[in-house]
Amino acid sequence: MTSQTEVIDGYVAGTWTIDAVHSDVSFYVRHLGVSKVRGNFETFEGTIVTGENPLDSKVDAVIKTASVNTKNEMRDNHVRGDDFLDVEKFPEMTFTTTAIRPKTSELFEVDGELTLKGVTKPVTLQLELNGFGTHYEGHAIAGFSAATEISRSEFGVTGGAAGAAVSDKIRIALEIEATQATA
Repeated sequence: MTSQTEVIDGYVAGTWTIDAVHSDVSFYVRHLGVSKVRGNFETFEGTIVTGENPLDSKVDAVIKTASVNTKNEMRDNHVRGDDFLDVEKFPEMTFTTTAIRPKTSELFEVDGELTLKGVTKPVTLQLELNGFGTHYEGHAIAGFSAATEISRSEFGVTGGAAGAAVSDKIRIALEIEATQATA
């Protein structure tokens, strides 16, 4: 029987640091049911450990909630307030892996716990392993894409009176490049 690593071309086990300069943590939410408002978080960090068996891999990530950016200062300030993220009281949201399941050799379901606004709930990311390579400066890099959808109300993100204009469902998209940690 072939191991999971034998079917993943170029797989590298190790510890990786998320490169925020070459990564993106984005979201979109429907506004008034007719359009999508997009945004991202500009400050985040994390560690990815790719196990000898890929299904033993894990991710721990932290996102600074005050770094939300929807390209509209007034809206961003409202989203940072207690109607939505309440960044003064909850300056971070976190994600920690609990399990990984294969779909194909390059597609996985990553179960984890997302903590947002003091509430922890299980979420499943649809993860695409983009590959492993070497940066032009010589260090090993890895790339991942992931997506999920959450219900903001389950995390206590109601939006106050403005919440009625914004869908409860928030789609999250991650484009992650990570650098292998050196011993």
